[in-house]
Parts: sequence; structure tokens; C-alpha cells
Amino acid sequence: MKDPRQYLADQLALLRQTHPLVVNITNYVVMNNTANALLALGASPIMAHSHEEMEEMLTIAGALVINIGTLDRQWVARMKHAAQLAVQMNKPLILDPVGCGASDLRTHTSRELCEIAKALGQKFIVRGNASEIMALSGEIRSTKGVDSLESSDNALGAAMALHRQYGCDVVVSGETDYVVGRRIFTLHDGHEIMPRVTGMGCTFTALTAAFAALPQQEYLSPGLASAAVMGVAGKLAAAQSQGPGSFQMQMLDALYQLTPEQLAASVTVSELS
Repeated sequence: MKDPRQYLADQLALLRQTHPLVVNITNYVVMNNTANALLALGASPIMAHSHEEMEEMLTIAGALVINIGTLDRQWVARMKHAAQLAVQMNKPLILDPVGCGASDLRTHTSRELCEIAKALGQKFIVRGNASEIMALSGEIRSTKGVDSLESSDNALGAAMALHRQYGCDVVVSGETDYVVGRRIFTLHDGHEIMPRVTGMGCTFTALTAAFAALPQQEYLSPGLASAAVMGVAGKLAAAQSQGPGSFQMQMLDALYQLTPEQLAASVTVSELS
């Protein structure tokens, strides 16, 4: 098994060569942000929500994002339909349980989507903040909207429980990012300004899908690559920013300019024994 840093460099280089297509069922707040982030990194986004075209879209796509940030009855039905299609077609599914625990609708929908993937035997990825991961696992019952009230350190046990329950990889974002799969990694990058900018977690999820769409010849969770990219790009962007507004612009530039060599040299990653 090669060093994780070399794996990260190789994954970013492969993404830049192949430009994977990611179908995003995501929320109204972040559509523009996540589409631009995917493009900046080198992937290809499409925001598709229609029941009628989903099968065609997934046929040509590399991965599917389901982000539950803006839910209603129609969106839930579309998400379940898309999840079923994705797992039947063996396309990676990445779930962002935005605000899980803030309402019964969000919590139940997140768990139903996990059950769909588990029932059809598809490996999938859950990417969320600490409170969302803990609510999804049943450790806590409520959150403060879409913001986390817990540290990522406190969510490690919940992430491991979800991995055992559903067979999914789990990525927990926070001051320390945790990537839980066959192996468990921690990353200590990013910047404190990132939670002040809407959509950073949703961008994290979308980039996870881009890496999941790549051939996984030597499997480490695609969440490891996305966590590394988000953390290193976040540090670079913050160094050039005056506040949240300029950070958004600098983040896109950092994603665009980031090289595989720079990623491997800058990331702070370690494996838990």
C-alpha cells in the first residue's frame, strides 16, 4: 500500500485527466457554489432533479450526490428514485444529511436513503458535520439547524457505528476531519473562516463524489482525497482573503491552482491505529 500522500496526488492527477461527471441533487442555496467548485477542481457537474431524466443522467455520470438541504415531499421522492437507480447501476452514491436531527423529516429521509443503499448492497459514502453524523446514528436527537453543536472528535464513535451498520464510508468535517472506512484517517487542515461561508460542507460532499467517480484501483476512501483537497485549498484561500466574501472567490482559485505535488506536500494526514 503506497503512502496516503502519494495516493492523494495520484487521485487529483487522475481527476484532472478524466473530468468525471457528477450528478447533483442538491439544495437551492449551494447549486452555484458546488457547480463552480467541481469545475474549478477539474470535474464536470450537472444539477439534475427531474424524475423523468434521472436514468439517462446516471447512465453517463460517474457518481450521484444527494444533498437534503432543501426538502419537501417531491424532493424526497426524487431522491429515493435516484438513489435506487444509482445503486442498481453501480454508481457511487454520496449522501449529505444536511440538518439531520433538526427535524424528523430530515432524520427519517437520511436513514431511508441509507437503507436503500444497504438493501441493494451498494457501498456508499455519508459526508456530514459532527451533529449530523451523530443524529443519523441516533446518538443525539436534535441539532441547531444545519450548524454543528458538536466537535468532530465527539462524532468518531457515531461514524464508526454508521460504518458497521450500513457498510458505508463516513466523512466527518470539523476542526479535525475524520474519514472512516476500512481504515480511519484524520486530517488537520482547513481554516477557522470556513464555517462562516455557506456551502463549504456541500462543496466537500460534491468533491467527494468527483473522487468517488474515479476508478478505485487501490481503495482508500474517496473522502480522504476530498478532505485533503478541501483542507489544503482552504488554507491557501484563507491566506489570501480578507473575510468570508473574498474567501469564496479565493477558494475557487485555490481549487483550480492546486497541484498534485502541492497537495501531497501540504496535507496534514495520519492514520489511526
